[in-house]
Amino acid sequence: MKHHVLLVCSDGGHLTQLHRLQPWWSQHDRTWMTFRKPHATSLLEGEHVVWAHHPTTRNVGNLLRNLVLGWRVLRRERPTVVVSDGAGVAVPVFVLAWLLRIPCVYIEVYDRIDSRTLTGRLCRPFSSLFVVQWPEQQHLYRGSVVLGPLL
Repeated sequence: MKHHVLLVCSDGGHLTQLHRLQPWWSQHDRTWMTFRKPHATSLLEGEHVVWAHHPTTRNVGNLLRNLVLGWRVLRRERPTVVVSDGAGVAVPVFVLAWLLRIPCVYIEVYDRIDSRTLTGRLCRPFSSLFVVQWPEQQHLYRGSVVLGPLL
């Protein structure tokens, strides 16, 4: 079954990890929501991309801008699932998707084995599926599913 996937992430390592899921997402219609940075523009050349506002850390203005942008993207694109591995840009999109009853999958990042990320903690309540990359991360997120390392 073909889905429309909204892939939401920060640039850099977050984008690299989601891009590693290409064997899965390449089979579906998709939209990316990330930051316009050299790495992202290069890696996502030819993809449908919506450029989010950054920085997101401690920037209430960009949080609100991304909330509005997320609303527009969710209403226009009508994804069947939202997938993210963070960071800050994921939170407003997950909240909106949850309100619109769009399933959300959160993938905890590769390099946080012994503590939870802020974005993981914030997105967890809005996630239909919460995925970790290491078995050692499962004790941090009860009910999570191990995917295995993406890097």
